[in-house]
Amino acid sequence: MTDVLLTGANGQLGWEVARRAADAGLSCHAVDRGALDITNADAVTRTIADLRPAVVINAAAYTAVDRAESDEATAFAVNRDGPTYLAEACAAGGITLVHVSTDYVFDGTTQSAYTEEDPVVPLGVYGASKLAGEEAVRRLCPRHIILRTAWVYGIHGQNFVKTMLRIARERDTVRVVDDQRGCPTFAGDLADAILELAVRVRDGRMADKGLGTFHCVNQGATTWHGFARKIFEIAALVLERKPTVEAITTAEYRTPARRPANSVLDCSRLSRVHGLTLRPWEAALAEMLGAVMAGEDKATNLEALVAEKEGGS
Repeated sequence: MTDVLLTGANGQLGWEVARRAADAGLSCHAVDRGALDITNADAVTRTIADLRPAVVINAAAYTAVDRAESDEATAFAVNRDGPTYLAEACAAGGITLVHVSTDYVFDGTTQSAYTEEDPVVPLGVYGASKLAGEEAVRRLCPRHIILRTAWVYGIHGQNFVKTMLRIARERDTVRVVDDQRGCPTFAGDLADAILELAVRVRDGRMADKGLGTFHCVNQGATTWHGFARKIFEIAALVLERKPTVEAITTAEYRTPARRPANSVLDCSRLSRVHGLTLRPWEAALAEMLGAVMAGEDKATNLEALVAEKEGGS
């Protein structure tokens, strides 16, 4: 019997879950779309019945926020129908489903951090498709944990941090939106939290009160502008150059999909129920940049450098 069936193994989060599972003491059968298309109901049913995992972790998602506006059918197939089939198969086998969702289920109009009880009002197709997936999981699978996260970046794949790192080498000035606020979340930290929950399920230590919907992001919040500035500040410890970051408004940076102005998530329920709290986003960013920049001639422990710099300021 397999401990974990992981979908979306080639994504930023799935890659981290797959490579960290063994250290968490879990056997993990990791699949990407080529091995298991979650939009194929028969394939999902057959795979779960054959493997009989203790936990299914669904890290597969259609995350192209802007493209979703013109590719609604695919977004809903992956983000709604896929979770529907996984939920049905998990329910049939008495399996716990851990499903990853998003801050984009909110419209961003509140001034405070969003709790799990706040009204969900997605602004675009991506958010609507992810909300539909959440609703299917809740309706169909009694033993579920839905984790909403935000602004995810990782060592594997393309993301905002890697884009800014490339810009740090190529440009002297960059313009970044400063009126959208959220919680940068390192995929590695999110993966560790998911795996800890999976261990508890596998070991029979997941009480009913531990099920349901939770928010899970690194501590702290910033804007995209603030995020970029911190990336450049840390990277400069190796690159010895730091571009100037000019603040612009969302109106000045038009995109097909609308983004929530505030998508800060309150993670106190995760801490209260599960005792899990992710570290501050700045520390996580330093670890990620250190790993990505390991090939630099002057590569070093950026976490230690940042801690030393901040401790002396």
